[in-house]
Amino acid sequence: MSADLNLFITEETIEGDADADGPLAGATVAVKDNISTEGIRTTCGSEMLADYVPPYSATVVERLTDAGATVVGKTNMDEFGMGTTTETSAFGPTRNPADPERVPGGSSGGSAAAVAAGEADLALGSDTGGSVRCPAAFCGVVGIKPTYGLVSRYGLVAYANSLEQIGPIAGTVEEAAAALDVMAGRDPHDGTTRDLSEVDGADPDASYAAAADGDVDGLTVGVPTELFEGADERVVETVEAAIADLEAQGAETTDISLPSVEHAVQAYYVIAMAEASSNLARFDGVRYGNRSESDGNWNESFAETREAGFGAEVKRRILLGTYALSAGYHDKYYEKAQDARAWVRRDFEDAFADVDVIASPTMPVLPFELGESLDDPLRMYLADANTTPVNLANLPAASVPAGEAEGLPVGLQLVGPKFDEETVVRAASAVEER
Repeated sequence: MSADLNLFITEETIEGDADADGPLAGATVAVKDNISTEGIRTTCGSEMLADYVPPYSATVVERLTDAGATVVGKTNMDEFGMGTTTETSAFGPTRNPADPERVPGGSSGGSAAAVAAGEADLALGSDTGGSVRCPAAFCGVVGIKPTYGLVSRYGLVAYANSLEQIGPIAGTVEEAAAALDVMAGRDPHDGTTRDLSEVDGADPDASYAAAADGDVDGLTVGVPTELFEGADERVVETVEAAIADLEAQGAETTDISLPSVEHAVQAYYVIAMAEASSNLARFDGVRYGNRSESDGNWNESFAETREAGFGAEVKRRILLGTYALSAGYHDKYYEKAQDARAWVRRDFEDAFADVDVIASPTMPVLPFELGESLDDPLRMYLADANTTPVNLANLPAASVPAGEAEGLPVGLQLVGPKFDEETVVRAASAVEER
């Protein structure tokens, strides 16, 4: 099935610690192909890195294998994580196990589809603007985007450093939370990781798997009207039914407003593209990746290398990001996007003064048909409206299956305060019990 769905770019095994006696002993894990694996190529779904073999493994990979999990392959993804459908991969699109004529979401589409198809117990994705939660929703599995700084990014090929986090994907909330327990924690290789004993309000002894107890009695759930407006009616009905079920289990719901999220997509794409234009400058044919054999000067070789190595979506984002950072436009676009980011963060902080978690559709639409969004990039960008605010605010969130609409999976997104993954997991496990 993996070949029919195009789940993996490389199928090679990294054996887990046979002596490990933990929650992941004997589990299989698929790793998104922008996460480094020693001795196994890491392509980022791009011709630029088609033959790149890292000399080391990412911290998250080492922690999972030390806990007994076995890596079974590197999963397909949108090129350099840039996309919402896993169709921008240089290795062809991945198909959704729920309907092979539809996309699995992106950019971690191969990872979510591998779990949904039963090709792996767990998977790793990276979430820059929803790239764990979107494919989890489209494929009917669970995806967790941790608080920025909870999980090490060491070994993750950078796209937008200030936004992205590695997160687990699994068939159940408890399985995803158990993987998060293993992955989380301070890493001396990543200066952005935090020691929870030094974070106000955080629990340094948190057990995310233990929090998957489904007990939401007395929990207050905020429902932001802005994240339901414009969504497909079938998605809204399914998500509202899941929220009503939380009420039946003892949770309280209240309508809230997050006015800043109307500008989140614009702010997100300016910031993400600006950071991408800087990060991808390293792929010049000299230090990393494939190289053009041009007979011209260095500038011509550089241009030809990038022309041949990058796909259309990556080129689009590099150009837009470079433009946003250029003289005369930095203040007009990038600075304003950072102001909007601060506004989004304040809106969430204000909301969490009154509610414990925030619930919304993960994606406002059902899974696209293959090819449907490729000719309309703006439509693809706008589909990220519900997920990008979480990355701008550096908050934890999970997508959990809420049910189906016309036979297609629908995800419910649950967002929590910083470093309160336990509450997110608890609420998600209650939804799962439906």
